[in-house]
Amino acid sequence: MIKTTIRLNTTQDIRDFLSAVSKQDYNVELVSGDSSIDAKSVMGLFSFDRSAPIELCAHTQDASEFFGLIGKFIVC
Repeated sequence: MIKTTIRLNTTQDIRDFLSAVSKQDYNVELVSGDSSIDAKSVMGLFSFDRSAPIELCAHTQDASEFFGLIGKFIVC
């Protein structure tokens, strides 16, 4: 599993993120506080608080291609 932190500020960010994550053949989840959702869930993404960074957990050994697609959302 590979982890990073992302921020999705706008509705367009969510659309772009969903486009990238839906192409992945492994599970990706988002964690915020005590809540965890499937990152491919439209309803789940809209339920998260967008004012705070979100932890992303990609269940794979190599997420470099995926992280390249979502690089603009990754918080350093």
